[in-house]
Amino acid sequence: MSYLKNKSSIPGTTMFDGEMAQKGYGLNKMCHSLNGAEGREAFLADEMAYCDKYGLTEAQKTAIKERDVLGLLQEGGSIYYLAKFVGMLGLNMQDIGALQTGMSVEEFKQMLLDAGK
Repeated sequence: MSYLKNKSSIPGTTMFDGEMAQKGYGLNKMCHSLNGAEGREAFLADEMAYCDKYGLTEAQKTAIKERDVLGLLQEGGSIYYLAKFVGMLGLNMQDIGALQTGMSVEEFKQMLLDAGK
């Protein structure tokens, strides 16, 4: 990942690279399984057993329990796979963007509108 070492960081953003993809493999696979009703039902029936089925780490399971979206990103979660999990929490991508930037959802939406002008 030497090509990433020269990139400047983006405040509030966790870089998703090959190392993070490996770290979050089980987490992302589990979140992908939530696309189906069976997966969502099994997850809701026993969240920790479902996490264990996919081999989540203790840190990942803690973030799931605490609904810590930023923690899940730091633990290798890909926003594309986490979208299904956060959707189950009633959140959307703008909610996540607001979390990452430390803004309110309304401030984040306005920032997006202003950037498009």
